Amino acid sequence: MQISDIRIRLVKKDGRLKAVASIIIDNAFAVHDIKIIENNNEYFVSMPSRRTQEGDYKDIAHPINSETRNMLSELILKEYFRKQAEEN
Repeated sequence: MQISDIRIRLVKKDGRLKAVASIIIDNAFAVHDIKIIENNNEYFVSMPSRRTQEGDYKDIAHPINSETRNMLSELILKEYFRKQAEEN
């Protein structure tokens, strides 16, 4: 699997949500609304989700294994910090 493109949209408001990302996989498949969240000075990636009738959140699209999740998180956060430095 090759990540062809990563786009980051920084969120200017104060709060835990710092940016929203979109990725293109193998120049063929897009995943939008990936959130970059800060919690206690640590950043993590949250995959797109929707709220269930019970009020819980369920991922709509997500990596199947931890290796792929870690790879995606690293690439997305790297691009986020690059974009953030560029904006400042």
